[in-house]
Amino acid sequence: MKTLILILTAWPCLLMADATPRLRVAALDFDVMPDKGGITASKVGALVREVAGPLRTTVTLFEDGKRRVCLITPHMNSPKGANISPLIRRTAAAALDVPVENVLLMVSHNHTDFNLVSNHLEASVTYRLVPGELPEPQLVPAGETFLQNLATTAKQLPALLQPVTVWWTVGSEGRISYNRKGRRADGSTYLMREEDRDLMGADFKGDVDEQAPLVVFKNAQGEVVTAITHFTAHPVTCFHPEKPVVFGDWPQVACEHLAQHLAPGKTISVSFLQGCAGDVNSKGMFRGSVELSKKYGRMLADSYIVALKDLKPSQRDGLDFAIEKVRIPLAPLPSEEVLKAEIAEMEDFIRRAKSGDENTRGCVGQNFPSELTPAYRAALVEMILPWSQWALDLRQNGKADSVPKFLEVDIQVLRLGDVGIVGMPFEPFQGIGRQIRAGSLLPLALPCGYTNLSHGYLTDGPNSGDREYMSANYRYSKFRPPYAKPGGDVIATQALQTLRRFAQ
Repeated sequence: MKTLILILTAWPCLLMADATPRLRVAALDFDVMPDKGGITASKVGALVREVAGPLRTTVTLFEDGKRRVCLITPHMNSPKGANISPLIRRTAAAALDVPVENVLLMVSHNHTDFNLVSNHLEASVTYRLVPGELPEPQLVPAGETFLQNLATTAKQLPALLQPVTVWWTVGSEGRISYNRKGRRADGSTYLMREEDRDLMGADFKGDVDEQAPLVVFKNAQGEVVTAITHFTAHPVTCFHPEKPVVFGDWPQVACEHLAQHLAPGKTISVSFLQGCAGDVNSKGMFRGSVELSKKYGRMLADSYIVALKDLKPSQRDGLDFAIEKVRIPLAPLPSEEVLKAEIAEMEDFIRRAKSGDENTRGCVGQNFPSELTPAYRAALVEMILPWSQWALDLRQNGKADSVPKFLEVDIQVLRLGDVGIVGMPFEPFQGIGRQIRAGSLLPLALPCGYTNLSHGYLTDGPNSGDREYMSANYRYSKFRPPYAKPGGDVIATQALQTLRRFAQ
């Protein structure tokens, strides 16, 4: 009888007649430590000034019968580039002998990383390219190391697979993030930087997603094999684009501390999945430090640890996986009059900013912080000017109706026990994630952005049509029209249909 009790404790959601779960898992980490002077995403060519620690990547393999799904979760941002992400996924797929579609690259969107390639491109600037025109990735030395370590790590995983049960809990963390979309009295919107947050009162945070979900995978002995964490906020606490530092920021710190708690004296891997953080920042951007990032990481880890007291076993076994196509509606181009006025405003702004004018804080609905130099502000506006010139050319030549009416993308929906994971190739607004959580029939749903690629920010219905940086991110594309209502809500609708099917 004592033996039977021990078995039921280790495998709480299984019938006695079927004592071994179908789901099996293995996970390992690898680190990359770039040198100073590495290429970054800085718009003024700033190179890595400081390397405060290695950037960690976790590779997790799930298996249910003949089906395998792999998650690659780097504490980075640049791997989701349009001409490096496919190579990363192909490398892991070849090492594991799985279809590349079953490899999900889910970055933390950590801004304090470096570029793996010297010709980094995001998906949002490739729309005018035809198949075959996407440039081959030019790997930097640390990028070559990344791929080598990925292949070596992935090849080890099949031999390490072991049956697991799935446990989950949801903590709460409301101290490290804030809603970065501000609204003025006249109804206009703006990107809320730290200096704007100061004006809102003591340590303003606004409407933020405070959920801190945790998924734990245990073997037959009740030992933690691996875990997945989830939170919603841009990791930008020690980020400054003109003073680049390499550090895993608070998500990596949280995973490291949690791993030590879950398996004292052992080495386990803990993944981080970024939520729908399009309108949510971590505090400290352009003003923070590595030490503040470490503090926030420990705070988030403590929130996961507190939540462990409510850890629940899944009632479902195994996994489901689907790739769904979604068509996101696009709006018409602005009028010729609007475009001409915006182009004149941008050209004047660029001229003044390049001359060192400090009075260059706003342009075509976008606002810039004092922590950025006028030269950097000019570079940001130079990036959006081509979109308006393109749109004006179409208007003047009677071709405005030729632009696409939809943006078609793939989303990935994965079920692990009672937990649903939705991967989106965007920086989605948190309203999209909230719809997925609220409507899911599975006990826990993890809506995730930053999966495989990034088409930039994706607004939910209420935020579509605004002019601030995130909502008007189409300006940084080459070239896509603005989103039309209901915007990214259509992704939530499709994801919920699939999750409901999985729940049954």
